Amino acid sequence: MTKNITIWHNPKCGTSRTVLAALRDAGQDPNILLYLETPPDAATLARVAKALGGARNLLRTRGTPAADLGLETADDATILAAMAKNPVLIERPVVITPTVTILARPAERVQEVLT
Repeated sequence: MTKNITIWHNPKCGTSRTVLAALRDAGQDPNILLYLETPPDAATLARVAKALGGARNLLRTRGTPAADLGLETADDATILAAMAKNPVLIERPVVITPTVTILARPAERVQEVLT
C-alpha cells in the first residue's frame, strides 16, 4: 500500500466516505486530512484551487454561508481567504496525488487517479 494519495475528507459526507472506500479497495492507504478539524493552510488552498481551475471550483455552496458572504461572484483571493477562515466552504472530497488533483464529485471521478 502507498501513501502517495491524500484525501480531504469529511466522514459525515457520503460521497467522501465512498471515495475513501474506493481508494482503500484499490489497495491505497491514503493520507486523510480531516479538513474541518485541521484546515489546509492558505498556500495549500491556493495550490489546490489552481489545480482545480480556480477557487470557485473548490467552493462548496450547498449548506454553507457562501451566498451570504457574496462568494458566488467573488474573486479567487476573497474565496480563498474565506475558506481559510471557515473550512466548511471547502468542497469535498479532494484527492491529491503527485501528478493530479481532482474534486471527486461525483464519487466515480476517483477512478481518474486509480487508473
